[in-house]
Amino acid sequence: IASLVMYLFAEFDDAANLLAANPDATTISIDEPAEIPKNQHSRRQEPGREEDDELLGTDDSDKTELLAGQKKSAPFWTFEYYQTFFDVDTYQVLDRIKGSVFPVPGKNFVRLYIRSNPDLYGPFWICATLVFTIAVSGNLSNFFIHLGKPTYHYVPEFRKVSIAATTIYAYAWLVPLALWGFLMWRNSKVMNIVSYSFLEIVCVYGYSLFIYIPTAILWIIPQKVVRWVLVMFSLCLSGSVLVMTFWPAVRDDNRRIALATVGTIVLLHALLAVGCLAYFFDAPELDFPAPVIPAHNVSTVVTKSR
Repeated sequence: IASLVMYLFAEFDDAANLLAANPDATTISIDEPAEIPKNQHSRRQEPGREEDDELLGTDDSDKTELLAGQKKSAPFWTFEYYQTFFDVDTYQVLDRIKGSVFPVPGKNFVRLYIRSNPDLYGPFWICATLVFTIAVSGNLSNFFIHLGKPTYHYVPEFRKVSIAATTIYAYAWLVPLALWGFLMWRNSKVMNIVSYSFLEIVCVYGYSLFIYIPTAILWIIPQKVVRWVLVMFSLCLSGSVLVMTFWPAVRDDNRRIALATVGTIVLLHALLAVGCLAYFFDAPELDFPAPVIPAHNVSTVVTKSR
């Protein structure tokens, strides 16, 4: 202990002599860690664009992508390749559904929920559930509207399932594909456009359709005013998710092109909702008369009286 005390006093004397010889010298304390100088080239960002800069990519995101690229991916013809698209737990799916139903103004849905682990599990089952919900609710709505009419004979229309499946899955895949191609084309012309992957766009569209599942169930109510109020409410919620997600991607583009792109996204989304309501619920149904049992020939026996 005595030697340690003598060593510390010797170090203190050396530091005092150094300061006496050069008052501008800097000493470093052993107990206090050295501070890392901040980046002098950091620029002041405008409010509301920090999330867009993260989507465009930063040094940390580039390092993350480089580290992710070191992972060996399975060939696309193997089951392991497609298994990665469904590698998501229940809490993540529920959190993304909640984010699509209750959008937060100024928050990007991709950055908050999707970018860390985009999946196809949620969009696939949301679309499948929506298909059967619309088909079954449409048949029940038709049954309740014509209930009690003597000339109506209920016939379940199973073709509505195939029509709903074709419409919804085509919308959930073809529209994101077209939007992804358009963003890639505009990104080659305008460098500030935020780039989304095709999987991220499909994921956003899939989760945005969840609000129509409870809406389709409530469409059974045989009141047109109630149905149209419900469809407008659902359209505002799901449409706001799409607008807040894709507006930063085209905001730096030409003003007319940006507005036309967002307007097309909202218009296609509205056509899907209004089309499903008009075809499966408000379409006039033909009354199928009840089958008439033909009367059997009755032979008449004529007796002659004498």
